[in-house]
Amino acid sequence: MSRGRAIATAIVLLVVALPFLNGLLRGFERTDGGEVAVVRNGGFFDNTRIRQVIDPGSGRVWTGWWSKVHKYPAQQRFYTITSNRGEGDRGGGVDVVTVPSSDGVNMGIEGTLYFTLNLDHEALKKFDDKFGTRKFRAPNGKTYFAWEGDEGWTAFLNQIVRPVIDNNLRTQINSFRCAELISSCALVQNTGSNPRQQRANVQAQSNNANIAKVQDAINRQLATDLRNTLGGDFLTNIHFNLVKVSLPSKVQEAVDRAQAAFAQVSEAQAKVEQARLEAAANKARQDGYNKCPTCAEIEKLKALPQGITVYAPGNPGGALLPRR
Repeated sequence: MSRGRAIATAIVLLVVALPFLNGLLRGFERTDGGEVAVVRNGGFFDNTRIRQVIDPGSGRVWTGWWSKVHKYPAQQRFYTITSNRGEGDRGGGVDVVTVPSSDGVNMGIEGTLYFTLNLDHEALKKFDDKFGTRKFRAPNGKTYFAWEGDEGWTAFLNQIVRPVIDNNLRTQINSFRCAELISSCALVQNTGSNPRQQRANVQAQSNNANIAKVQDAINRQLATDLRNTLGGDFLTNIHFNLVKVSLPSKVQEAVDRAQAAFAQVSEAQAKVEQARLEAAANKARQDGYNKCPTCAEIEKLKALPQGITVYAPGNPGGALLPRR
């Protein structure tokens, strides 16, 4: 065999062997403790159906020639909605769900959804069929598969799960008036012109109990809504923690101004009350002096400055002679 022919043969063998070696080496896979894997066939002459599911923390297992492995989170995960820049799951900016109350006041909602992916093998297979074979758009404009790391998983949550959360929050918040969730809302709403009545309304309302009712209602309904939207019980142990209910900045500024005005009114009322009490005390004191003139004289003597030795009550106001 000529040298050129031998080189050509070696090249052909190398071209054939490389895919073979690649398929062999990639045919073994394992999972860490916090992930589960769905394996789909991927050979040249094979179908693309699901081959197997690899449980969390597995050793190396044979997954077949050129199979594709879709890894998903197996631990509890969370999705955060917050006004703290960079701490939410929708990009790096401020993220607040704005929904109207029953009386039309837009309210900002912040909270965290906790959940776990259903690790049942049949549920995982259905989940991968529905959501593991398509891409989802992230806030940065790029598209990812749900199994492509944190970026892909977050893109899936933003596009599929987040609208369900928003709709659920809108439904529950819309069943309460603004003042039932934020007491100070009564300060800037048209509840009458009597400031005392407005303050009484604010003091009488306890919004913590109503916020707890909203959170409980969300947790009762959210699991059902997610099941209906996703088409199965793919997420389990669902719990939404309602962290904060806030007012729009302009409304909050109006509340702050109203609270400052009420503080000034309270200060003025306190001064009026103090003057009234002082006047009442003076009148009572004078009535006592009228009934007891001697007592009045005694009080005058007590009020004399030190060093005075002669008191002349016959003079107007009494004459005070200093000690020589």
